[in-house]
Amino acid sequence: MISAEENPQQPTELPDEDFMTNPSLAMDACFTAFDKDGDDRLSLNEFTLICRALFRNDKGHIYVVPSDRLEQMFAVFDKNEDGYIDREEFQFCWNQWIKTIVRPISAFLIVDVQNDFISGSLNISNCSAQQNGLEVIEPINKLLDTVDFDAVFYSLDWHPSDHVSFIDNIKQRPIHPTSPLNADNAQVYDTVIFAGPPPMKQRLWPRHCVQDSWGSELHKDLKVVEHGVKVYKGTNPEVDSYSVFWDNKKLSDTTLCAQLRLKGSTDIYVCGLAYDVCVGATAIDALSAGYRTILIDDCCRGVDLNDIESTKQTVISSNGVIVSSREVKAMVEGRDRRPELGYKLAMELKNSESDLSKNNACRRQSQQQQQQQQQQPSQ
Repeated sequence: MISAEENPQQPTELPDEDFMTNPSLAMDACFTAFDKDGDDRLSLNEFTLICRALFRNDKGHIYVVPSDRLEQMFAVFDKNEDGYIDREEFQFCWNQWIKTIVRPISAFLIVDVQNDFISGSLNISNCSAQQNGLEVIEPINKLLDTVDFDAVFYSLDWHPSDHVSFIDNIKQRPIHPTSPLNADNAQVYDTVIFAGPPPMKQRLWPRHCVQDSWGSELHKDLKVVEHGVKVYKGTNPEVDSYSVFWDNKKLSDTTLCAQLRLKGSTDIYVCGLAYDVCVGATAIDALSAGYRTILIDDCCRGVDLNDIESTKQTVISSNGVIVSSREVKAMVEGRDRRPELGYKLAMELKNSESDLSKNNACRRQSQQQQQQQQQQPSQ
């Protein structure tokens, strides 16, 4: 439940039932509960009480929100900049921010858990971090069994045989004069510069995940749910594609963007292989697109320890969060509400062109249509 606290011993509470069965009543009740001085507007201090009620975990622990972030979030909803949030402004705050925080729409994105990365030609246990890709399968399967995600996606590297990233294809394309290595001395995992046009940096990998090969298949022990959607990437022979959203040159997107918009997703849980390559690129693109992004640490394995750490720092600095799989269920159910994700959402609401803002608009339109249908008298 959402509670307003003047102090921890004197909470004002709003039951979840009101939130679900009568959203308008719940919104008014919430505003009134936190309007402590009864002046029909919310001050920064009263908004801070809302944040204390919102940002807590399922054990009742209240997450601390830095004062500068409180002020920045407050400013998003104080549209007329008078130093208060009135009832009309609170309607925007309630519909686009609070409701998403309490009732997120969560997508589970499982990245490239394919044979070649686990025991095939690009087995990541042979890379410098020496991590075992097989270890991600058990915690991922447990999440699929125990957490009611709104959507589940499986990405697959899906390369044609002449793909630019394969080291054995290096002599198929001219090397640019500025490349630090040429076709004769480049080794696996080195980076060369192809002539293009335009000139293009490319890290070289063993031949892997060739379309319709055993290596490209999802591992047999990974659970594939009935409603799961497969997303194929790396299909253009001339451009590599780490992220499940875009190819590396941002020339074309996959079907993922459209699928997420269709489902009205607000939160994306990302995991899989490899942590510091395709998983990291996907999480960073999700954040760039405006999604509240959660990286599931124990469901990822990677190539290089330094690059894994760099990936984590980039996600955190972009207002994503990194969690363990045991924390996911409470977050998906809206019982563990992280302030980093609330701040991320508030900042995205300033940008009406972000995917998250568009998804919220679609979600509100769908809810309004459902309410109108429910209010129509039966024939």
